[in-house]
Parts: sequence; structure tokens; C-alpha cells
Amino acid sequence: MSKLVIIGLDCATPQLVFDAWLDRLPNIRSLVQRGIAGPLKSTLPPITVPAWTAMMTSKDPGMLGFYGFRNRKSYDYEDLFFANAKYVKDKTVWNYLSRNRLKSLVFGVPQTYPPKPLNGVLVASFLTPSKDVQFTYPDEIKKDLDEAADGDYIIDVKDFRTDNKDKLVAAIYEMTRRRFKAFRKFYTSDSYDFAMMVEMGVDRIHHGFWRYFDKSHRLYEPGNPYENVIEDYYKYLDEEIGKTLEILEPDTSVMLVSDHGAKTMTGAICINEWLQQKGWLTLKEKPTKPSRMELDMIDWSKTKAWGEGGYYSRLFLNVQGREPQGQIPQAEYEQFRDEVKAALEGIVDEQGNNIGTKAFRPEEVYRQATGIPPDLIVYLGNLDWRSAGSVGVGSIYMYENDTGPDDANHAEYGIFVFAPGAGRTVAPKDDYSIYDIAPTILKYFDVTVPEDMIGTSIL
Repeated sequence: MSKLVIIGLDCATPQLVFDAWLDRLPNIRSLVQRGIAGPLKSTLPPITVPAWTAMMTSKDPGMLGFYGFRNRKSYDYEDLFFANAKYVKDKTVWNYLSRNRLKSLVFGVPQTYPPKPLNGVLVASFLTPSKDVQFTYPDEIKKDLDEAADGDYIIDVKDFRTDNKDKLVAAIYEMTRRRFKAFRKFYTSDSYDFAMMVEMGVDRIHHGFWRYFDKSHRLYEPGNPYENVIEDYYKYLDEEIGKTLEILEPDTSVMLVSDHGAKTMTGAICINEWLQQKGWLTLKEKPTKPSRMELDMIDWSKTKAWGEGGYYSRLFLNVQGREPQGQIPQAEYEQFRDEVKAALEGIVDEQGNNIGTKAFRPEEVYRQATGIPPDLIVYLGNLDWRSAGSVGVGSIYMYENDTGPDDANHAEYGIFVFAPGAGRTVAPKDDYSIYDIAPTILKYFDVTVPEDMIGTSIL
């Protein structure tokens, strides 16, 4: 049976890979020319967690039961959990392959820490807190991993939201070089049916350097010293992909994917400042300077709603009989949620122009809405603006990120390329979904696709 290798590039975006720079990326271009390619529609919301797990399970965030990195465990105000692999209850593709005695190599796929057993080898993702914990399966390969990566396998760059741009770009290159080198070393040291790696450097370089190359960014300055950083990094990635292709047998099929794309960020809407303006959120005391909003700052007896910051916003309502100090009668819940949704979608910029916000009711966009979903999932300015959770800002508009320098927001489409190995063919489709990847992998290996997977095989 021919092998399948997937190279994941977190945040790789189609307007750069396919439109702007494909002629400068010879190895990626060769994959496109060998097979099929196009934008890959991401999850709602398009965020690393849960997008990669959705890709590997063909389940939407509502079915998975987590809607971002941090989620509510109960309706208590501060009962939150960080969505690592312990909370992934659905089977991934390598679980199904293991059951069918197929061996997998899984490197850096987000939401795989802490690692779980499989038939093969797994190196957990950037959510690993440090290398002092067990982050590989089996545990004893950690020494081999460091050796394969020139002495120090790098899980993630530290503090990628920084003003020290020279240090950041050097760290991204070093992380990427070591991950690809280690992946190739492990791949050639054994025989794997399925191998997948995810490189986080694309995401880090987009967030750190988008303003320096995108002429539409409000902070772009022509001729700045970092103007070519992102393009040069894509070229370097293409070289690493080329080295990886060289070690594969001719009948090995290759897939290139990303979990979401990227776009310029106009600024941030301070969601909790906006809620205070609307009279729906009351703090015990007004902050005298911009501050991260902590839930113990809220006067729950006078609050109907609060929000979380991030590349999108999760908005929660304070409902009687549901939250400990709920203020919205359950009979008025839907009417009030409709009112909040309409108000969100009416937000204007400082010139009075509607920014195009979209607010989603979870039960309308997911097959199920398990766990404790937000009451509304909000794309501020349709993801042209991020959500800032800070209070004490004095305005609903913020143009410097409240969690450190960050120039780009996530976009709804990533990339998809499938280059079949010798002896295989594949036909193009009109569109590609992140949920189609898992059933495609299983069908490639003649493994029965479970009926509860919501995607459709591309093969």
C-alpha cells in the first residue's frame, strides 16, 4: 500500500501561496501541478484550536465540545478549562489507522498534548508546557528527538508577540529548520504508512510581520527593513518541503494543508467596553488605566453579558437559573440574544461606517452544540478587527494589540494541495472543506469512513 505524507502549515494563506508567490515556490508549485489545489474552508471560528482537531476527526467545534483555546467547564463564572488533548474524546485518523494495523508518525499537530498511545510515534504540539513533561509517545524517544534536531527540538518560539523582530525571525527559522530535520530523520528511521507534521512558524511570522509587507495595513511603511521577511520565509519553507519530498518513494502521495488563513488586522474592538456602553456590563469599580478584565471585577447583580478577547469574540449572557447570579429571565433569553446580535452587527468605526460584524448562534452553525458553548460567536468586522477583552481603555476602539504586537487576524480559508503518488489519480472539486481531510485519509487507506464524520472524501 502506498504511503501518505501530510505537511501542515499553520495559518498558510491562499492569497500568498496560490496567488502572489506560487511562481517563487517551486516545490509547492510542483505539488499543485501534480494534483489538485485550492482554498480550504476552515472551521467556525477559524482558530488553531479546534481547527486541526476538526480536520483530523471530521467533527465541527460544537460536536467536539470546545470553541477555542479556553472554554467554560460549567456555568460558574470562572470555571474554565484549556482545551488540550485530554478533552478530545473523538477518534482521530491515526486512531482509526492504528486499529487497522497501519503505522503513523505524528509531529506537532495542535491539540495532541498530552500524548495518547497510537501505533507509531507522536510528538505533541506547541501547547506542550515545557520539555520537562511527557510530550512524546513513546516517552523514551525524547532523547532521539533532540538528537535528530541538532541537540534541541524546539516546540514553539517564545513570546512571538514582541518588538524584538530580529530575535523573533531568527527563532522562527531555527524552530522550523529543526522540526523539518527531525521529522525527516524519524520518517527515514522506520517505515510509516501515514506521516504528518505541522509547522507553526507561518502563524508566528504572519502575526509578527504582516504590517511590514501588506501595503493595505495602516502601519505599512515602504522600504522598511522587514518588507520581505514573510516572502523570504515562505521561500525557505518551500526549500524544506523540497528536502522532504526528496526522501519519499515515488508512489507516496503528498498533501499540503493549513487550518486557516490570514488577513490584515484593522484594530481591535474592546468588547467589554462596548458592553458597558450598552448598559449590559457593570464593573464594581472603573479601572483608571487599561487593564485585563478579570471576572471578579464584574458586578454580576447588574450585568447581563460579558465577552472574551481573541481573534474572534465569545460573548456570554448572564441567565437566571443558569449562571449563579443570572439577570436575564429565561423566558426573555432569545429576545435579548437577538437584541445583542443586532447591536453587534450594527457596530460602526470611528467614521460612522458599519464594520460588517457577524454574530453566530452556535446551535445554528454546528451539527450539535455540546459542552458549554458561547451564547454568540462574533467575527468583529468579519475578522478585520479582533476582540480585545480589556477594560479601562476609554474607547471601544484599540489600534495596538492588548496582548502584544500583532498585525494579522485569522481568515476563513486555508490551503489544500493533494499530489497523488505514481499510479494514483484524483479529480478536482469546486470547493474543499477542512472536514473533508479525515475521510479522504481513511479512504486512501481503504479504511471504512465512520458515518458520524461530516466531511466527504475528496478521492
